[in-house]
Amino acid sequence: MKTFKGKPVTLIGDTKKVGENAPDFKVLNNKNEYVNLSDYKTKYIIINVVPSLDTTVCDRQTRTVNQELSDIENLTVLTISNDLPFAQARWCGNAGLDNVITLSDYIELDFANKYGTYIKELRLQARSVFVLDEHRKIVYIEYVDEMSSHLDFDKLLSFVKNLPKE
Repeated sequence: MKTFKGKPVTLIGDTKKVGENAPDFKVLNNKNEYVNLSDYKTKYIIINVVPSLDTTVCDRQTRTVNQELSDIENLTVLTISNDLPFAQARWCGNAGLDNVITLSDYIELDFANKYGTYIKELRLQARSVFVLDEHRKIVYIEYVDEMSSHLDFDKLLSFVKNLPKE
């Protein structure tokens, strides 16, 4: 069961499993332009999903994932939420994080529906993370049960730092 601050929530969409192909999706970047997963060409992609960047837990998750992993060669971190693109840009500026890629799914919920992260009651994304390999297969997933809880950072960071470099 998934909860938000102890209250049950309903996740809508297609929940993914390790080994499945990562579906392409369409979201907005900070310039309010549509981009797709297929636009990103690095060997590995981490999709960091948060309910809202303007909360303490989401802020920490986004900072931790980006600071710990963005230096890894041939890896891109994408942070997705339903925050408006201009709010995401403001967050990045206030956080002093110029190289963070934030993407908004607020219009079409294309990502949310394809990855099973849409919280019906709140119209937010469910806290989760996906690691994709060069073939865009999902090689790691964590869907957090309580949306106000943190990811298992140690497990994620260990997994990503041990990915084959070649």
